Amino acid sequence: MLIGLFPELDAPGGIQRAGRHLALVLAEYAASKQMEYRLLSLNDTQELHRMRLGDKEYVFTGAARGKARLLTTAMRAASRQPKLALAAHPNLAPITRAMKLIAPRMKNLVCSHGIEVWEPLSPVRRQALGRATLVLAPSRATAEFVVSMQGVRPERVRVLPWALDPDFDTTLSGQFPATLPLDFPRGRVILTVGRWLKTERYKGMDTLIKALPRLLLHWPDLQLALVGSGDDREWLVNIARDSGVELHTHFLTDVTYRELSACYAAAEVFALPSRGEGFGFVYLEAMARAKPVVGGAHGGAPEVIEDGKTGYLVQHGDVAQLASSIDTLLANPELAKQMGARGRERVEKEYRFNTFAKGFKKILRELCES
Repeated sequence: MLIGLFPELDAPGGIQRAGRHLALVLAEYAASKQMEYRLLSLNDTQELHRMRLGDKEYVFTGAARGKARLLTTAMRAASRQPKLALAAHPNLAPITRAMKLIAPRMKNLVCSHGIEVWEPLSPVRRQALGRATLVLAPSRATAEFVVSMQGVRPERVRVLPWALDPDFDTTLSGQFPATLPLDFPRGRVILTVGRWLKTERYKGMDTLIKALPRLLLHWPDLQLALVGSGDDREWLVNIARDSGVELHTHFLTDVTYRELSACYAAAEVFALPSRGEGFGFVYLEAMARAKPVVGGAHGGAPEVIEDGKTGYLVQHGDVAQLASSIDTLLANPELAKQMGARGRERVEKEYRFNTFAKGFKKILRELCES
């Protein structure tokens, strides 16, 4: 039996998307070995869910934000002596550690993502992370933080980059035609994608808005499209108003995955000048649509974006550098096209879902068969 513990699966966000990928491969591996699997989610509703990803499906059970309920269910599952328990976030690592009291031969695998491990965790979580059989990180930068900040031994950390979502692959193939949202702006468009939350202001969407006045001097028809949702929208709207660019700033919500693919295709440049990306799924999506990308020169982004080749890396909060990078791409369409083509080629070679699935299944074999 294999067990997977997740913070949340049926919700937007990079951690949730990574969780869905891990869950699918875990279920596939279990089926290939004629094993049972049990997937448990802390924050999803308390019922049996069916999750479809691409042309494949798996089931999981939610705990309706009940930590005690999740712990009880996990401990009950541990009594069946599973071969492996996966904690899809460091916050869930203590549960897999407790499960080993009941199933001492069970291997436990913990996934890190990014900013959550860039500062020391609580003592209980640090200890659980340090005693895990293996800790996964989506980038070398995140792996280094797991070692330096959490005290995990280097030999217990493995880098496994995330991949392009299978559903995004489907829109690229043209199997399901993508259409733009009705409120997508006309003109030359800079696109950014991410949640608008006070806790995620590190993504730098405010810097993008502040860069617009400089760019509009040269490109008066330029528009900024922000795709996302969250309770921090008013803060961004106020920045746009105070910067005098409210008419050039467009907030798009309730965008489907197919529509999002069309947004990438219609935009000229993708930008997310974040300082806290452990990896950055949105960079992959933009690159898959052959768009030049501008990201923060921090965390895992430099491992996805090749500075000067597939886009540009900028310092977080540096309005002038951000505006200059975008201006260069707008002024040189051929350069932007070449960068986009190199980005798409890199996604094809390194970041397809099948590549991630193959790597994760190899790790599962190592742990389950050792």
